[in-house]
Amino acid sequence: MKLNKEFIIHNTGDECFLVPTGGAGFSGLVKGNRTLGAVLELLKTETGESEVIRNIRARFDVSEDTAAKDVKTVLDNLRKIGALDE
Repeated sequence: MKLNKEFIIHNTGDECFLVPTGGAGFSGLVKGNRTLGAVLELLKTETGESEVIRNIRARFDVSEDTAAKDVKTVLDNLRKIGALDE
């Protein structure tokens, strides 16, 4: 899976924003924390869910369960707005 090219990532350090372009089919703004930013950065290139979980665990020193739950939530929400190419 990979982030749809119709979405642009903007990181401010503590916050992350996902902004759709005119062709995205979604109008709105997604605002999140550093975890969302890290997931979105990983999705700039083709990657799998298990790889994202592994990277989040290493970066934020969280348990497997916490990382898996958080990543699943992010991916489910990105799917809902059409931000993932799978």
